[in-house]
Amino acid sequence: MLTVTAAPALPVEIETQRPAPGKSWWRRSLTVLLLLLGIGSAIGGWYWWHQPRNIVPAGIVWGNGRIDAREIDIDTKFAGRVYELLVDEGDMVTEGQVVARMDTRDLQAQLGREEALVRQNEHAIAEAEANVAQLKTQQALAQMELDRTSALFKRGYATRELYDQRFQALNGANETLKAAQARVVEAHHAYDAAKHNVELDQVNINDNTLVAPRAGRIQYRISSLGEILPAGGKIFSMIDISDVYMDIYLPTLEAGRVKIGNDARIVLDAYPEHPIRSKVTFLATQAQFTPKAVETKSERDKLMFRVKVRIDPDILKKYADSVRTGLPGNAYVRIDPNVEWPSWLQSRSAN
Repeated sequence: MLTVTAAPALPVEIETQRPAPGKSWWRRSLTVLLLLLGIGSAIGGWYWWHQPRNIVPAGIVWGNGRIDAREIDIDTKFAGRVYELLVDEGDMVTEGQVVARMDTRDLQAQLGREEALVRQNEHAIAEAEANVAQLKTQQALAQMELDRTSALFKRGYATRELYDQRFQALNGANETLKAAQARVVEAHHAYDAAKHNVELDQVNINDNTLVAPRAGRIQYRISSLGEILPAGGKIFSMIDISDVYMDIYLPTLEAGRVKIGNDARIVLDAYPEHPIRSKVTFLATQAQFTPKAVETKSERDKLMFRVKVRIDPDILKKYADSVRTGLPGNAYVRIDPNVEWPSWLQSRSAN
């Protein structure tokens, strides 16, 4: 009987299954792609969030710019030394507030001399008027003597010679009186001249006390204490908070519809929820290149018209301490009076 014996199983090497090289590359690429899409979405969302998210209706045009204000230089009228500085950079000042004083010791000495001349001329006037009063009595006496001599001469009791002497004496008294009266007038003129010199010295002393011409904020201190300045030397530069504006640049088709006095709103990037009531106060008559402050190159390459949008002075008075220059933002101009401002441009600060 035959016995069949099974052959021993050969050892088989079992390999661990690995993904194909092509599948691994696609998986990594997909991960990188998703990551890039996430970053792009985040950047796009941030950009969208910082752009005007509201649609501007037809009849309203807008442009971007920066808040600016009229600058005023506070400078000296005369050459001199800076004696006192009463404010510093960043301080708010009111109209007429004293901000600096110059050294006026030389003017004070000159003023004392002119005041002494005034008093001297006052005495000269009194003396001249007393002399006139005395000469009037002499004239009256000469007139009476002539009248008596004339009566006697007519009756033959006085000679012709005596009458002529009395007549010449009266003429001499009259001329002397006229000369004395002229000296009184001259003394008055000298007094007036001395008085005007005193007033001029006082004006010059007052002009060396520098005051703020308008309410505003001190922006720069240009000179230091004790510094000697020429006439017209600048001490402070300030901004006038009653004249705050934004310059925007509009293309021809839009600028051509803008008029002086058009209602406007300024929306600052720092305060997007608080539109500021404004008006158009200037429109350029010639096109020009826009400045570098305009952000996009395509806009800088165009010829645009400058439009000045000025903030309502009543709002500036209310928020004077908050006025800052250089803040970027957008200005919206309503060129169609029949168009209503959208709700996002009608906040409390705009009404």
